[in-house]
Amino acid sequence: MYLKTPARQAIMIDFRTHPGAYRHWKLAIEGPVAVLALDVAEGGGLFPGYELKLNSYDLGVDIELNDAIQRLRFEHPQVRSVILTSARERVFSAGANIRALGQATHSFKVNFCKFTNETRNSIEDATRNSGQVYLAAINGACAGGGYELALATDYIMMADDGATSVSLPEIPLLAVLPGTGGLTRLVDKRHVRRDHADFFCTTEEGIRGARAVQWRLVDEIVPRTRLADAARAKALALAAASPPQAGAAGVAMTPLKRETAPDHLGYAQLEIAIDRARGAAEFMLRGPAAPAPSTLAAIRAQGASFWPLAIARELEDAILHLRFNEEAIGTWVFRSAGDGPIAGSYDDALREFAGDSMMREVTLYLKRTLARLDVTARSMFALIEPGSCFTGTLLELALAADRIYMLAGNREDDVTPAAALSLTGANFGAYPMINGLTRLAARFAGDPAHLDDLRRRCGRPIAAAEAEALGLATFTPDDLDWDDEVRLALESRKSFSPDALTGMEASLRFAGPETMESKIFARLSAWQNWIFQRPNAVGERGALKLYGTGQRAAFDPKRV
Repeated sequence: MYLKTPARQAIMIDFRTHPGAYRHWKLAIEGPVAVLALDVAEGGGLFPGYELKLNSYDLGVDIELNDAIQRLRFEHPQVRSVILTSARERVFSAGANIRALGQATHSFKVNFCKFTNETRNSIEDATRNSGQVYLAAINGACAGGGYELALATDYIMMADDGATSVSLPEIPLLAVLPGTGGLTRLVDKRHVRRDHADFFCTTEEGIRGARAVQWRLVDEIVPRTRLADAARAKALALAAASPPQAGAAGVAMTPLKRETAPDHLGYAQLEIAIDRARGAAEFMLRGPAAPAPSTLAAIRAQGASFWPLAIARELEDAILHLRFNEEAIGTWVFRSAGDGPIAGSYDDALREFAGDSMMREVTLYLKRTLARLDVTARSMFALIEPGSCFTGTLLELALAADRIYMLAGNREDDVTPAAALSLTGANFGAYPMINGLTRLAARFAGDPAHLDDLRRRCGRPIAAAEAEALGLATFTPDDLDWDDEVRLALESRKSFSPDALTGMEASLRFAGPETMESKIFARLSAWQNWIFQRPNAVGERGALKLYGTGQRAAFDPKRV
């Protein structure tokens, strides 16, 4: 998306960064402990028109945080605990910058909340699956998104100085919800009582001292003069309790190369062509050219160019780029090319060397990247044709799609083998969705016997007729009908209301149980999407519009 600033500038948002380019975070590593200190440059906003005062953040601050979390997992696997704190005196973070949100478009607000949620979820994923335990050391005022950042950690330590407090003041001050999972984490993660949470979320002043501990809003309060030392001691204790990693040598996350043109994105393994007339982006994913190396040493020697890691990085960057910079491109079409058995050899390698820190992180990165697809507000179709490479990991993209079209037979005068897909063990647990289910389990909800049958078919090609019979393809037109069916599918998608499609897709994609993540993305995203358009928040007399002016908002009293 191109955000129109007050200066009427069109700015393309780039999610690629590195520690040498950070403006808002300081990263220090001492043995098994890392310290991520927020030190926001007030004049360093991603767009003109606002200042990032009181360690408030915009999307640019969170882009750096996302990069830092990722690098800690890949480049510094020896780190076992991470302290999140502030480099500023007596202020932790005032949360998302209200001026920045106030001038942003509606879609930008929603996408910003989604990205910050994914970033906080990656902190919890690192604690849960990578043994990098995060704790927060709150050394000053901690409000809104600042407290939501602390909530993503596993342990919250706060200065006990009579002034430092935690708060979620969005409802009384802005007439919106905390945008980064705060409500859900209060009751689902920290088990704050409902009545306490109700008071906490409707008071501007926040809670401090012993009451914050009693209400489970923080885990420990420490005199200000001892906070840094106490946080360090707790981090060392957490690090000692987290087992060291086997072969914990880091993997350098070298700069991601991308060619960008108005209607094209080009990476080493991925090409994206944008058809503006159809409102569609076509992803062409290339399978690996050679089988996976047979030894872990050879895999590690490839570093960031190891095919599964390369495709994860490129796909993630493309997803984020299209979400923010191409908001009118409402349909994503996935195609692939390559050799299925060769692609399958990389799934085998990820499973064989799963105990290695690099291989574990690659699998987790793929899981998080595929999960970004599931929660993206775009229609998604997969086209499986002769020469496609929808095997194992790449098949997950098709399973994430809203429909799968698979060509039956060949095209006229085409000697390429007929289209086929192939399951591997990776499709049965390596990449769970945010509801904890595999995409196959969500697809065949309530039919575990069918999943067992599919598992027995791993490793062999499945042609169109069989794929349709097994429920792995939605439609299997032949060459005579293929072009028309695909064209009509894309044209009809463009003719529907994007709002209705977003609601429909989000409702259909997550069969089965709820988790804390699915609640955040489903409930929070849906409510915030609505609230961000209501006059009580963004009308001329709305709270978000009038924030900082000294004027009181005028609310429509009707409850809807």
